[in-house]
Amino acid sequence: MSMNQKRPFIPLSSDTESKPTPAMRQAIANAEVGDEQRGEDPTVNRLQERVAELLGKEAALWFPGGTMCNFVATKVHTNPADGVIADWMAHIIRAESAGVALSSGVLIEPIMTQSGIFTAEEMRQALHRLKTVSSPYGPPPKLVCVEQTHNFAGGTVWSLDQLKSVSSAACAEGLAIHMDGARLLNACVATGVSPAAYAAQVDSVWIDFTKGLGAPIGAVMAGSRDFIAEAKRYKHVFAGAMRQAGIAAAGCLHALDHHVDRLAEDHANARRLADGLKGLAGIHVMTPEPETNMVYFDPSGIGISHEVFLSQLQSRGVRMGLVRGAIRAVTHLDVSQADIDAAILAVGAIAQSPPESHAPMVSNAGRQGY
Repeated sequence: MSMNQKRPFIPLSSDTESKPTPAMRQAIANAEVGDEQRGEDPTVNRLQERVAELLGKEAALWFPGGTMCNFVATKVHTNPADGVIADWMAHIIRAESAGVALSSGVLIEPIMTQSGIFTAEEMRQALHRLKTVSSPYGPPPKLVCVEQTHNFAGGTVWSLDQLKSVSSAACAEGLAIHMDGARLLNACVATGVSPAAYAAQVDSVWIDFTKGLGAPIGAVMAGSRDFIAEAKRYKHVFAGAMRQAGIAAAGCLHALDHHVDRLAEDHANARRLADGLKGLAGIHVMTPEPETNMVYFDPSGIGISHEVFLSQLQSRGVRMGLVRGAIRAVTHLDVSQADIDAAILAVGAIAQSPPESHAPMVSNAGRQGY
């Protein structure tokens, strides 16, 4: 745990449940601050410079959160009634309340995949679907969005070669490419590919600090100087400008210094969880070899509903979430190897109990961030 308080449960519903460590809280308390909107907050400025360098981009911009990064990037890259191509279960489609439809007035053409990773040919087919009804009947395609790692596919990772192939095809068609890089650093730790190598394949990219990196607030988006200048304008339009944001940015800087390499521990814990669940009767593990920090599984074989399963699990001191009709467990810096073992035992206890003994006990089981 980050602090010395007793937890009500082991928090596995999302890595958004991660808490700032005592050292991060100290960095936050000591932060030098100024007016972020005016560009006068020295800690925010250091973070922006650090992320731009990390991602190999000309400039970067602080945001309160990652969803706003997607909204702003879409706004900069497109005009109203343009077309956007993305995987059908992308966060920008499934978990952002249709925000890009409201803020940018775009139509998203989805690509159906199993892994959240599409090919250049699948992208071209989506482009063809848009073009066959365009001029004047359909939206002109302008943007391709990729998600790294892909949340609802189970934390899957775009390989550098896969991304290069799609990026090259998008460029040849005159399309911009944007990366929702909420968990980009998880992908980098898993593959050994540098953040800059991934970022070189896209026009804009952001990283989130409130998931595996454990900061309480913040995301930073990077791109060309012209892109960031326009993004700053729309950040203000969307009410994202802040004042003494260095208090939050200090936590992000601390995370870059101390919480990146340790993401490998989360990945190992996810594999440990998957391995333990595979040995339980009635449990079907949908991600038997997790690529990063997510495990999806189906407990239907136990003979109870997902909602009752989650309730029973939380009554045993473990919280997971319901996502896409499956149970999702997400590891992070507040979950230890011992917590994983306890979670496996809790699931096993439910699996071994007779179905008639399973009654809902916890009303808020299954709630989580994404």
